[in-house]
Amino acid sequence: MSTEETPRFHLPDLRFVAVEALIPHEQHDPLRSAPLVERLRAEGVLRNPPIVTPLASGPGDDGRYVVLDGANRATAAAEAGLPHLVVQVVRYGDPGLRLTTWHHALIGVPPAEFETSLGEVPGLTRAATDLPHARAVLARREALAFVLFEGGRAVTLHGAGELRERNAVLNAVVDRYRGRVRLHRVASDSFADARAEHPEVTALVVFPYFAPAEVLELATSGARLPAGITRHVIPWRALRLNVPIERLADRAQSAEQKNRWLAEWLREKMLKREVRFYQESTVLFDE
Repeated sequence: MSTEETPRFHLPDLRFVAVEALIPHEQHDPLRSAPLVERLRAEGVLRNPPIVTPLASGPGDDGRYVVLDGANRATAAAEAGLPHLVVQVVRYGDPGLRLTTWHHALIGVPPAEFETSLGEVPGLTRAATDLPHARAVLARREALAFVLFEGGRAVTLHGAGELRERNAVLNAVVDRYRGRVRLHRVASDSFADARAEHPEVTALVVFPYFAPAEVLELATSGARLPAGITRHVIPWRALRLNVPIERLADRAQSAEQKNRWLAEWLREKMLKREVRFYQESTVLFDE
């Protein structure tokens, strides 16, 4: 029997908030956000609300939210000119909420060519090493990331300065390949595991673990992590909410008025038994 306690089910905290109050902690992907604008307009509904957390709590709460998951949806809402967006509000420390890291498995990139490209990143220094040492250096946060190649050869990546400066170098590293090569997000820092999932992998970019405080600091400072690194595991994530876009676009109603409508709309869904929750892990094939 697992010793991990399953969080008790409760309806997600769903609410309308001002789009301008949403602060991303990671870069959005223009290749994904632009089609999302068209998808919103074509489908006429917001299917899956972004996941956010209050920037501050208690008396100092200023009404802003950090987007933990859904930066592309939040960007698409802004580009579509929507005044409000329905979000799911969570808080670090909630039972079952976990922050982990995605790594990037690069497909078909010649290692020598990739290393040459990294050498062109301003402010980046590199050191050749083996996997155990690379893991140790990354764990101590002496490196921004490391690249793992077939056979266990590793290259640690370093940048100087404060958080913003180091983060700018990390973004420049990811910019060397994002949008130029195929990549897959993987949870393991094992090259063998990545290749088992994706046989064409030629390089694995491994990122550090980021603490919640770092995510919030990056958001408030205006810095952004590269897209697709932080991974927030959210219990009872709201999916297929399908809020009509005309509700999001309505400028005549305030967020408070829309939230009163949302509360009643959700109550009716519960009464009609249109809400279903799954305690087990779920695999979707229509995303």
